Amino acid sequence: MPVDMRTYLGHVELVNPITTAAGCAASGSELAQFFDLGRIGALTTRSITMAPRAGRPTPRMAETPSGMLNAIGLQGPGVDAFLERELPWLAQRNVRTVVSIGGGTVAEYTALARRLTDAPGVSAVEVNLSCPNIEDRGRVFARDGAASAEVIASVRSVMRYDVPVVAKLSPDVVDVVSVARACVDGGADALSMINNPLGMSIDTEAMRPSLAAVTGGLSGPAIRPLAVRCVWQVHAALPSVPIIGMGGVLTGRDAFELILAGACVVAVGTALFHDPYACLRILRELEELLAARGFHRLADAVGLAHRPPGASTRHRIDLEESSL
Repeated sequence: MPVDMRTYLGHVELVNPITTAAGCAASGSELAQFFDLGRIGALTTRSITMAPRAGRPTPRMAETPSGMLNAIGLQGPGVDAFLERELPWLAQRNVRTVVSIGGGTVAEYTALARRLTDAPGVSAVEVNLSCPNIEDRGRVFARDGAASAEVIASVRSVMRYDVPVVAKLSPDVVDVVSVARACVDGGADALSMINNPLGMSIDTEAMRPSLAAVTGGLSGPAIRPLAVRCVWQVHAALPSVPIIGMGGVLTGRDAFELILAGACVVAVGTALFHDPYACLRILRELEELLAARGFHRLADAVGLAHRPPGASTRHRIDLEESSL
């Protein structure tokens, strides 16, 4: 019998747990050359901003051992072009779409959410909190629980009630659980982790930083243990909150590890740069792995590593029935 791979992001049902990580598939059309985007749980767009952005100077990507550094700078055409061209293209193809948004002020995040609230085709909104707050000396929102919660509360207040708001967290904090809790208290329906930790490399030939911006986000297999730790800690503290796990997922086994830690959705990012079919391959490997372990439903594996051996599993349907 095939494994039931359905999962939920808030109240939104996904046919399977695999999605793309923001910024790794642009807004879908590039990846659609290789497979039907409807075959994955959802597509997460690049982070959309109010105004068009050219991004940071080059070089803005550098290879590292078991990973990659990037300092793209939220390059994109802005929300007007996104709503006029990119989102309708996805909606016409019935692609479940998580729209990532980024801003420099609470008001900018709120304005973006307001533009999206009545737009057809938005399955969820992911709030990229790893943006500098220009009203607080450039301090990144994600590093402060109160600032993160203020953004989330503002976005939640204007988003349509049936569109989940997902807070994307950074690992570059003292206590990721406290930030996660603040976001949930602020109205987040789900959490996404981890955004890229900050890293740096130096070109020893040029004897200068490899990136024009000096530092950049580190992604790839090197950060997976960090992602697993963050997902584990947050799920242990907030077991009822859905988590999108991401960070260095290259195989179905990697995805399974994040699911056991507590993620109900897994995002694939850097792997897409060298394997555009990575989402489908990882989904197939994950399903085969679950079947081989005797699982009939993906839901039964979510957070299983937290439970004592032999403990009964509880999933969304059980929880809904027990509340009746």
